[in-house]
Amino acid sequence: MHETRAWTRRRFLQDGLVLASAAATLPLFLQRSAFALAPSGAPGTPDERVLVVVQLSGGNDGLNTVIPFGQNAYYNARRGIAIAQSETHVLDRQHGIGLHPAMGDLKSLYDDGLLGIVQGVGYPNPDRSHFTSMDVWHTASTESRRAGWLGRYFDAQCAGSPRNDATQLVASPLSGVALGRRAPLAMEGKQYQPIAFEDPRLLAWAGGAQNADLADAYGHMLPQAPASDDESPDAFLTRTALDAQVSSEAIRAAVANRPGASYPRSPLGQQLAMVASMVHAELPTRVYYVSMSGFDTHAAQGGAAGQHANLLRRFAEAIRAFYSDLRAMGQDGRVLTMVFSEFGRRVAQNASNGTDHGAAAPMFLLGPMVRAGVLSEHPSLTDLDDGDLKFRVDFRSVYATVLDTWLKADANAVLGQRFVRAQVLRRG
Repeated sequence: MHETRAWTRRRFLQDGLVLASAAATLPLFLQRSAFALAPSGAPGTPDERVLVVVQLSGGNDGLNTVIPFGQNAYYNARRGIAIAQSETHVLDRQHGIGLHPAMGDLKSLYDDGLLGIVQGVGYPNPDRSHFTSMDVWHTASTESRRAGWLGRYFDAQCAGSPRNDATQLVASPLSGVALGRRAPLAMEGKQYQPIAFEDPRLLAWAGGAQNADLADAYGHMLPQAPASDDESPDAFLTRTALDAQVSSEAIRAAVANRPGASYPRSPLGQQLAMVASMVHAELPTRVYYVSMSGFDTHAAQGGAAGQHANLLRRFAEAIRAFYSDLRAMGQDGRVLTMVFSEFGRRVAQNASNGTDHGAAAPMFLLGPMVRAGVLSEHPSLTDLDDGDLKFRVDFRSVYATVLDTWLKADANAVLGQRFVRAQVLRRG
């Protein structure tokens, strides 16, 4: 048997790809896979930092989430669905700000100093279309762009192509993981594509080999693999197949082998449970992306109870379980969570006891690295833009801070222009 046949899938999984990269006889394209899938450095280093993005799809009603109970205009505009001051979880009595009564679990995180709330977040000339507004948030641009802001981050960090010394690489498939049927535009780069899945048991490479043992097939190909630094199309496809197969094995093992913590059985709760398992396994993943739908509350929205209350309760329960789990495993200091929705709702309720598409809305940031508290002034409820709140904070200012301060990237290069940094994170 040829010596290279020893590099079977079992050896890749048991011995690790770093061993493969150390073998001088292996071609460069295998070294690239080995380095790209190698674990990060010691916990606490920038490479170990994780960003979790939570998307609330449909346009969450920010006014009934972070409630301006100190403004009479709120109650005048929402006589059927407003939340009474006595029912809110008070955050700032002086300025009259509270959380929806269904969000007691989020209030607990606020009391623990783990929650920062940025009010009035939006962008110039807002669009009330779900699709257009979501594209703006995903690309961080009001102009048409193909790549998402996180995809551009991965492209920029890896500079697109490897160098001869294999120290600068195309990002590992494991660098970004999305929980869902398909990857969001935000994570799609010009060169980088993230892993996306709903059920890790069904996660597998769907290339031409289908159910074949791709790592064993990879071993068969090694004698014919190119030894030069110029990667052939066949070598690229082989390396891509191996990367995908090993990545899927790593994710399935991470989710399957960890004893389950207590999470709500909601879709968001189960997504965050899987994220926590992958964080616990210390996969080399920098960004996780999860989502929760149902926030397009045009009718029967309800006040302290009802459709919107149930959504906010499920969201708060899942987030609380996630950070309780991270804290129990000693990983909470590694994980920053950012929560957004594509737009808020209009100030006035509609004739169906619901709310229509609006503009500015709050963002949440969670974790020990966050500047806790209410971090910006609530928008005026009387000085409106065609019935909508005027934004006070450009969402790209939050992105820029996350990129610069947390992910240690060049935010100006990733976002394509400079934005004033939002003071939402502690320095470090």
